[in-house]
Amino acid sequence: MGWPRATAPAWPVHAGVAVLSATAATAYGLAEPHVRVAIFALVTAVPVVTYLLAVGFRHLIDRGTWLTAAAGLGTLTLGTVLWPDWIPGHHFGSAEGSTTDLVMATAHLIFLCATATGLRRHGRADPGGLIDAALFGLCAVGPLWEWLIGPYLGPSATTLGMALLLSDVLVLAAVLGCLIRIGSTARGARGPLGYLVLTATLTLANDIVAVHTVNGGSVWTAQIMMLAYLTVAAPAVLPTAPLVTEPGPAPAGVRHPPLGWLGAALCVNPLIAAIQAIRADGPASAVLPIATIIVVPLVVLRLRLLSMQRAAAERTLAHQAHHDDLTGLYNRRHIVARIDQAMLALHRGDLAEVTVMLCDLDGFKPVNDRYGHQAGDLVLQAVALRLSAAVGRNGAVGRLGGDEFVIVQCDGEPLADRIAALIREPIEVTGGTVRIGASIGAATARTGDDADRETLIARADAAMYAVKARPATPAAAAA
Repeated sequence: MGWPRATAPAWPVHAGVAVLSATAATAYGLAEPHVRVAIFALVTAVPVVTYLLAVGFRHLIDRGTWLTAAAGLGTLTLGTVLWPDWIPGHHFGSAEGSTTDLVMATAHLIFLCATATGLRRHGRADPGGLIDAALFGLCAVGPLWEWLIGPYLGPSATTLGMALLLSDVLVLAAVLGCLIRIGSTARGARGPLGYLVLTATLTLANDIVAVHTVNGGSVWTAQIMMLAYLTVAAPAVLPTAPLVTEPGPAPAGVRHPPLGWLGAALCVNPLIAAIQAIRADGPASAVLPIATIIVVPLVVLRLRLLSMQRAAAERTLAHQAHHDDLTGLYNRRHIVARIDQAMLALHRGDLAEVTVMLCDLDGFKPVNDRYGHQAGDLVLQAVALRLSAAVGRNGAVGRLGGDEFVIVQCDGEPLADRIAALIREPIEVTGGTVRIGASIGAATARTGDDADRETLIARADAAMYAVKARPATPAAAAA
């Protein structure tokens, strides 16, 4: 028996989640209190068993991430067995800060850390987008707490309990934002990520519902939590589950939200705090400053990332302005400027001589015609490496275009014969081994020579064409 392949349909999983969710929610609502505990415990065990089976069948590649997630969910199941009255008795949402709250919060944090670890590879392709998404999520916590959670906490709430609840909401909001961002770019993994988004949304909504129903007899808290457990089990079953931790190629042209939206989100918490201060209708809340402080490092990280991206772009542009894209050698503009610099140093007396060599490959067109342009590119790159190795630090090599190269050498031994020998060496390309030749013309200007750059290049060009006029040889040089 094997696990469904990546090409298998996903609708059986969707149907199974829908049927199990409806069955579990209905059974819990109709069951007696002691039976509800058993139903809830069984539902919490579903994702643990699912993850372990998927790992055991080698369906999930990143075993460590999924096993860590299973450990967090398993701890939640164990807590449900040890403290069966935690949800039915409406202790969840009262923020009492009890041992049960601490254990459940720790287990929840383990699962969320496993989720973040599993998604880390997506962040390498879009770090700025994930930071923006986390910022939007964290900025939403202030209004949620001030309007939907904080005012409804009962007298049994303690500082520790509120801190645990706040940390849970903060992490959930940040993870939810990142999941939505990744789901918008990772098309192959949208199925599993969609279920994770639904799980995070249900859990966050349940935090709010639990606070509002802490003094009632509603079963909504348990039912919503069961739906969250069943939806978090689905990603491991889907055929595309491995893509959650092993993303494919990064999409081109990833878009980021406008900075205006990001700025508006960052202003939400200070604006709410200002309104509270103006109205003076109660004690100032510590949540808004805490949420703002947490956001500051992410903003600094985002600015640092933008600075690094700009510096990298400037380095790339600077390199492209002076180098040939295919070979990495200097382009025509830069090599001509190097010749001008060398001639200026020669006229000042800083150099004894300057040599310019023009190199035109022989037999290059037949390589292109027989093996294709990719093989021709490989030949040009191999020649570029050999020219650079021959010239070393005493000169510079540039590509004029096509199969023409230029070398400028300052105060060095003649290199034309050595270059000709290097070019004669065989070159491995796709489909075989090729040999080419080269016609090399060299011209040298010495101290006291009134030749300029144009004159020196013209002499080298004439020498190169004199070589080409001779009978065909594998490679030849003339001065």
